[in-house]
Amino acid sequence: MRAASDVGGTFTDLVYYDYDEKTGKSGSVKIAKADTTPPNFEQGVMNAIHKMGLAPADMTFFAHGSTVIINALTERKGVKTALITTNGFRDVLEIARGNRPDLFNFNFRKPKPFVDRYLRLELDERVNYKGELEKAVDLSPLVSQIEFLKAEGVEAIAVCFLHAYINPQNELDVLAEIAKLWPEVSVLASSEISREWREYERTNTTVLSAYVHPIAKKYIESLEKKLADEGFKGNPYMMQSNGGIATVQNAKDNPITMVESGPASGIFAAAYLGNIINEKNLIVLDIGGTTAKCALIEDGDVKVTTEYYIEKNKKSPGYPIQTPVSEIVEIGNGGGSIAWTDKGGKLHVGPQSAGAMPGPAAYGRGGTKPTTTDSNLILGRIDKNCFVGGEVEPDMKAVEAAFAPIMADLGVSLEEAARGVVRIANANMTNALRLVSTNKGYDPRDFALIAFGGGGAMHAVALAEELKVPKVIVPVNSSVFSAWGMLLTDLRRDYLQTHPLLLSHDNTKILSDVFQTLKNKAKADYAQDGVETNEEIFFEYLADLRYVGQEHTVKLSFVLNSHRDIDLTESIKNFHEAYEKRFTYRLNANVQLVNFHLIAKIAVPKPEIIKKNIAGLTLSDTILHERAVDFDQHGIHKTVVYDGLKLDPGMTFFGPAIIQEPSATLVIAPNHKAEVDDYGNYIIHLNVMKKGA
Repeated sequence: MRAASDVGGTFTDLVYYDYDEKTGKSGSVKIAKADTTPPNFEQGVMNAIHKMGLAPADMTFFAHGSTVIINALTERKGVKTALITTNGFRDVLEIARGNRPDLFNFNFRKPKPFVDRYLRLELDERVNYKGELEKAVDLSPLVSQIEFLKAEGVEAIAVCFLHAYINPQNELDVLAEIAKLWPEVSVLASSEISREWREYERTNTTVLSAYVHPIAKKYIESLEKKLADEGFKGNPYMMQSNGGIATVQNAKDNPITMVESGPASGIFAAAYLGNIINEKNLIVLDIGGTTAKCALIEDGDVKVTTEYYIEKNKKSPGYPIQTPVSEIVEIGNGGGSIAWTDKGGKLHVGPQSAGAMPGPAAYGRGGTKPTTTDSNLILGRIDKNCFVGGEVEPDMKAVEAAFAPIMADLGVSLEEAARGVVRIANANMTNALRLVSTNKGYDPRDFALIAFGGGGAMHAVALAEELKVPKVIVPVNSSVFSAWGMLLTDLRRDYLQTHPLLLSHDNTKILSDVFQTLKNKAKADYAQDGVETNEEIFFEYLADLRYVGQEHTVKLSFVLNSHRDIDLTESIKNFHEAYEKRFTYRLNANVQLVNFHLIAKIAVPKPEIIKKNIAGLTLSDTILHERAVDFDQHGIHKTVVYDGLKLDPGMTFFGPAIIQEPSATLVIAPNHKAEVDDYGNYIIHLNVMKKGA
């Protein structure tokens, strides 16, 4: 049995299937959901396993993605952390960047560093910008510094020296000395975390990774122990933000790579499915209980960047994290997002969430705030008789009580308040979708919208209407799609190295040598991880490129010729085209490589995408009932509700309609055509009128 779990802010998802290693054949995929159980998130994973009556002893593979890292950062629940840096550079974290989003706000305050100034210590050392060791690190102050940090209750130390991304020797010497002086403390060096330049970004990334390091280590080891105690004989794999899985040791060594682990798997699953159903251009929407995540896939390619930020918004520059992350826009809007009015009487939705406990008011667990889920229930979009797959009877009295303050503040009815909440939630998500599409030069009309997560199907069609997207895809098992994606991802490591180089035929040997060094590092790391595989490592060669004299780069995959050597002429041509698409112009100038980027993958077995069996039912056989549904601007309509589990491939029908599954509800407004493809995915064609209508 091969299984994967995804811990979200509200629910913990489990996906599993039987796999015959001799024949390579896989059985049908099965799913389960359980409540997320903070702060002991691993218990929610075990609850989902027990819910399905599974035995970890029967599992040969287990992958796991979690929001533990991002939650620890945003909720400031990491450990007390210190920074040791080059003499004269302790204030890099404080200085940060001069650019700020709220330019004319004279009350602007920079985000507070994760390490207070008195815990930012210095050592005398120097490596120059060429990587030459000008002064070996003076270790003599370390004894007193360690005693000071012990007395202050520090639990983690980040070490970040100037230009260590080229030559890490001084950092390694400090790590070795700290291991002698204080072996119990958690300590990370920047050269282990990022090999890119930019002192502030690299320092902040190292600090954040150290800040969550003990928490991640404890969490992963607790999960390992619970699985082992119930008979699991293998080692779990952890989902990373780059769209690949890693060994638990790799994840514990550099936990910041898991900052967006759950969302990344969903995006790569969307690309995988899109390739099968011939939909290479996709706008991806993942709506969970707490957040909504958006991304864009062009020609089957998922964009990965190291220019990632947490808590960045229109007023705050946020905190940079220099680790490979799928290009994601994430906002605090999900099924559990709380609706509220400000002092001026304006209605807002999110970013606060009701979470798993107490959850939306309808769950009857003590929730007193109105949420998006409650609103969809009021509007008839969610079936009151099949709430949470029929496991919960909605507490409508609690829902009405939760909405009472908003109704009073706005002077509206219950239905009008619910309609307003959904409308604002949709507007927030539409803005996020524009950030990954129109704001980057892409026309949404050239893409299909693929929606998943517990709330993806609920809102997808309305969002597509707003963006003028012609087609919506809701995949099979959409509510656990991200967990399913973990079963489709390969072992992956990303290696980045800053090495400015003019991209010319004169420098092809340097280009080849640097990539070869990174390849050797990848092979050594996989061997050290104890990865047993008969498969070869697949390498992909990328780089961050720019015009000479410019600041910003475009990440591009190098074109390889038939001998798998880099084709510079074609690669430079592709850069000009990509640059023009991103920035609307191109220059007649030389191209400079800034960062080498090597991806090293090892393929793992994946579940077969099986076509859905045709049961031979008629469309009328799949109808559950009819009920009145409020479609906002489309009005209130008597709507046919279909049982999604009974729908056969090839079936088509028109909105207004609802497709209902135990863990997902697809809302289809009037004038849109729905069909079921060969695999059981739902395809919605927008504005396709029924003949004779």
